[in-house]
Amino acid sequence: MIRGAACFRKLFQSSAVSSEVAAKCYTAQAAVQPAIYSSDEESADIDWDNLGFNLMQTDYMYMTKCSDDGVFRKGQLNRYGNINLSPSAGVLNYGQGLFEGTKAYRRDDGRVFLFRPEQNAIRMQIGAERMCMPSPTTDQFVDAVKQTALANKRWIPPSGKGSLYIRPLLIGTGPILGLAPAPEYTFLVYACPVGNYFKQGTAPLNLYVEEDVHRASRGGAGGVKSITNYAPVLKAMKNAKANGYSDVLYLDAVNKKYIEEVSSCNIFLVKGNVLSTPIAKGTILEGITRKSIMDIAHDLGYTVEERLIEADELISADEVFCTGTAVGVAPVGSITYKGQRIEYKISSDLSCKQFYSRLVGIQRGVIKDERDWIVEIE
Repeated sequence: MIRGAACFRKLFQSSAVSSEVAAKCYTAQAAVQPAIYSSDEESADIDWDNLGFNLMQTDYMYMTKCSDDGVFRKGQLNRYGNINLSPSAGVLNYGQGLFEGTKAYRRDDGRVFLFRPEQNAIRMQIGAERMCMPSPTTDQFVDAVKQTALANKRWIPPSGKGSLYIRPLLIGTGPILGLAPAPEYTFLVYACPVGNYFKQGTAPLNLYVEEDVHRASRGGAGGVKSITNYAPVLKAMKNAKANGYSDVLYLDAVNKKYIEEVSSCNIFLVKGNVLSTPIAKGTILEGITRKSIMDIAHDLGYTVEERLIEADELISADEVFCTGTAVGVAPVGSITYKGQRIEYKISSDLSCKQFYSRLVGIQRGVIKDERDWIVEIE
């Protein structure tokens, strides 16, 4: 039996978690010290108008552990700081780790909301099964995210100035020498106020199609948010940015002609009234913003399709844009493929701007949330 994953083996035959299994595996929610929450606490001393996507130390982080019985212990909020790891921790030696990304938003009336955090929980559970790890239940995950947001409430930017990026991590912290699942796991959540992900802010992206380096391959872990997916793309990103590009668009590793995703976000093409995005078959991450934009586009009357998209189709697309929790919805101004630079018209009536406007409207409460995407932090 794989240590630490026994009670989760049957859990992920589908993307949904059954309430019966969740109830059995659910552990007590973290005890909250009242002193952590101070509604009168002043906002952090930050230039909210110039937020980038840079690490900024906040006040608290949430942490809980799970040993080989597959049950996460009672978690707690601690002051943000370093954690102790054995040199032989599974995450350090074999990369046994996952991370998620979600955001807390402040509305004009001061109330704070999360956007679809249960989808992050489910995605972590699916990833944990792939990586032979136990994972927190949906309720525990969402509760931990809520607690982390509340404990760092003074770091949440004013409405329209940014958001509090929340980073849940699931890592193998138990010591292990031979190649095997770690004997202990840690689930922790920290947060940081952020603005635009790309240094050029809201300016259109300039992408470079990488033909030799591949982000993921069939049968690998490209479809889950494993930490092992990201370091391998750093060299391609570094080279692209050194040549003036914003990021890299990767092709499939088998045929080397179908687009998959950008280093840290999904990609869409618009042609007429048709919105297309690469099909998720284990090599790309099924982004939560991606799912949301597809639903919004459908509501707005677009034909939405997931399919194999040849890189040559980039030439005839009316517009291209990227989506992700960190990047939001970012229009693409140009893509360079096989030495040819393909330019896209940028205007105020782009489809992606309509989609993003509707998404932000739902998040800010201006547009009715008909799908229960928004979760208020009480």
